[in-house]
Amino acid sequence: MALFEVYWDHQIPLPKLAPIHAKFTVALVALLCFINSYDGDFVFDDSEAIINNKDLKPATPLNNIWNNDFWGSNLSSNSSHKSYRPLTVLTFRLNYLLAGGLHPVGFHVLNIILHAGISALMIDMFAILIGGLAYDEKGRIVNYAPKTSLLAALFFAAHPIHTESVAGIVGRADLLCALFFQLSFLTYCKAFHGGSDRDERFSVQWIVVSLLLCAAAMLCKEQGITVLGVNAAFDVLLICNVNVYELSQRLLLRKKPVEVSELLRTGLFTRLALLALGGVSMLYARWRIMGTGPPAFTDVDNPASFAESILLRIVNYNYYYSLNAWLLLCPWWLCFDWSMGCVPLIKSATDWRMVWLLLLWCVLIGLISQALCSQDSQRRRTLTLGLVLLVVPFLPACNIFFRVGFVVAERVLYLSSAGYCLLLAYSMGHCCCRWTRHRVHYNVGKNLADKGNTSAAIKYYREAVRLHPTYVHAMNNLGNILKERNALVEAEQLLSKAVTIQPDFAAAWMNLGIVQNSLQKFEEAEQSYWNAIRFRKKYPDCYYNLGRLYADQNRHLDALNAWRNATMLKPDHSLAWNNMVILLDNTGNLGQAELIGREALKLLPNDHTIMFSLANVLGKLQKYKESEGFFLHALRINPNAASCHGNLAVLYHRWGKLELAKKHYELSLKLDPEAPGTRDNYNMLRRRLDQHRHHTP
Repeated sequence: MALFEVYWDHQIPLPKLAPIHAKFTVALVALLCFINSYDGDFVFDDSEAIINNKDLKPATPLNNIWNNDFWGSNLSSNSSHKSYRPLTVLTFRLNYLLAGGLHPVGFHVLNIILHAGISALMIDMFAILIGGLAYDEKGRIVNYAPKTSLLAALFFAAHPIHTESVAGIVGRADLLCALFFQLSFLTYCKAFHGGSDRDERFSVQWIVVSLLLCAAAMLCKEQGITVLGVNAAFDVLLICNVNVYELSQRLLLRKKPVEVSELLRTGLFTRLALLALGGVSMLYARWRIMGTGPPAFTDVDNPASFAESILLRIVNYNYYYSLNAWLLLCPWWLCFDWSMGCVPLIKSATDWRMVWLLLLWCVLIGLISQALCSQDSQRRRTLTLGLVLLVVPFLPACNIFFRVGFVVAERVLYLSSAGYCLLLAYSMGHCCCRWTRHRVHYNVGKNLADKGNTSAAIKYYREAVRLHPTYVHAMNNLGNILKERNALVEAEQLLSKAVTIQPDFAAAWMNLGIVQNSLQKFEEAEQSYWNAIRFRKKYPDCYYNLGRLYADQNRHLDALNAWRNATMLKPDHSLAWNNMVILLDNTGNLGQAELIGREALKLLPNDHTIMFSLANVLGKLQKYKESEGFFLHALRINPNAASCHGNLAVLYHRWGKLELAKKHYELSLKLDPEAPGTRDNYNMLRRRLDQHRHHTP
């Protein structure tokens, strides 16, 4: 799955809050913005959905909720609007019971609390959609975009477009739908807890739970089913890291074959099939519940849908979309009901309102082109997922699939506004970067480094440091490139300066430790590693590098402890497991090496490097059959590993299976003619085979 640095995040002028403090702040802002609606009365649609709805009364059988629509009419009735929202009605009934009657305060207070909770949860959603999916050892979401996600959640909490959903009691349907929408998305993310990059492992159980929560969202409001589209987009773009533009180019132009096998390995098609099956099942159940077909609306409810010309319908629908977009952008005037001729139809191409249609599509096309074609992968993902979250929840209200009973309804923008807030927060972060010239050089350098052009990247990173002499992230990245080029002295100077400027920069401390270890400054390197761990207590990669330092110093017990810490913090840390097996093997602790290797393979059953190391240990323990099995399994995964063929040949050589030994020596030498020791062992085997032939009558 994709994890990436959100390079604009630290430029946003907001404090970096702890997760609990950030959520509390967002919830508080939501409460302050809408608390003044707590003492409102029942208004507008509340009269039909609450005051005149018999399903709220304790005397009415509870089962009626499941047979009637949102307004209390039987679903089989021709006059029913088919709005099937039993869970929302159930909460109204609960309000009625707790208050002992129709007292609006309790209804309003619950709406406000729901909005505050949803706004706080938006931080987790935005964190994943912007920075990627990662969990700590306690199963909590790791936020790689703390400032951007906080800013987007604050926008969401305070956006005036939510007035109808929060202050109007019937807006409870949108609030509950949004809550289950979020829970369905976050639960879908849980399906990948514990998987590594582009790993095929995922939890079907969590996906099923996500589908059940989607069904619950639908039982609050029909819009809830759109979470399946958001989940699918998240899976494709973040979990499988698919470049949609590149994929479409391959399919349309057939420049390169599409790597279907790679996508199959990730389990993407299986998960998409589960989402599709769940979605079709819910839609079928919903259609059966509707009974007599879709609801009947009049031209007063939605004039554009009754226009005689299809062209006129399309034009007016697009004008409605532009009105919705304007309400998100500038909610200066809001209205609870846009029917009854509030929005006159466009009937002529000379109508000045046609400008809004053109402007809307120019903006959308510009955003889509950036989302698909930008060279900046971070920008592509963020814009694409922001557009998905903006557009997909709005689809049921767009008149494309079926006629809706309104012209413009601000309440249906409750979920779509989350996508708008994400895009707005990204735009502000991007502007903050634009205002600082050094960020431009840093971004270009980072993109060049990602493409492997390190020579050009060094030039841009140096310019970024020149323009901003305390720019620690540029120093860290430049130090890393210089380290890889063996310019260790300059790398040490840059990284030392970075940690002097920002003493809690854990990644720079770790990189400094790696450089100092390469310069054989072992004491300084050890101290740098411990500084990194002090500032980031759960840092498995740092423990891994600390273990390598101890191993170089022959401090074997310390090395094993460091690697064990790395695997405790990150159970799928393959390198740490493998190094433990190799160290125990090299020091003669074969029994312990075998135990560690088997433990590692329980967590990483397809890791061919650990299989190879364990096979070597088992061979030394004369467990030839088991050793052979692990070697062959490793070769099935990575058939071109010369060292694996060579060591399997040594095993057969010891075992007396000389023809098989000869075969694998030759395969090893074919793959790597310079493989150390393999040529000598092969020549020794050939002499032995020649002697055997001479003594055979």
